Amino acid sequence: MITYKKVQIVGEKNQCNGLWYARPVINETFDTEMLSKHMSKHNTPFSPGVIKGVLADMISCIKELILDGKNVKLDDLAIFSVGIVSKKGATSAKEFTVTDNVKGVKLRARATGELSNAQINLEAALKEASQYAIEADGNSGGSSSGNGEDQNENPLG
Repeated sequence: MITYKKVQIVGEKNQCNGLWYARPVINETFDTEMLSKHMSKHNTPFSPGVIKGVLADMISCIKELILDGKNVKLDDLAIFSVGIVSKKGATSAKEFTVTDNVKGVKLRARATGELSNAQINLEAALKEASQYAIEADGNSGGSSSGNGEDQNENPLG
């Protein structure tokens, strides 16, 4: 069950200013050790330590391959790849430089197979969080202020 809270988008420059959207409530984040312990409880002969070692090696290899310009597909999970974040466009190919036109790189993950967005939409169930504060001005604690990380996030996906 995916729990959500209602959040109002605020910020003059945001096209969604004043509108309300659902945001997931994340109760816990599993690290590699916690995931390995969870996995070991699913009818496997492998100990949490063995699973953690395999996962650590997998993570290391995925990083290595992505930094070498390759995509890595984990079936029914995601395709991991690198993306380039631009500062601005150049007026011509000759005028383009990494220094002037590239802000940096980022990790991308696209759902695949059994974890496709279409499949998640079929299987997901939403439930409003039982308690959270909505302030007098209509904002809940997680509203987007227009200058935070969510500024460029499209609440419609």
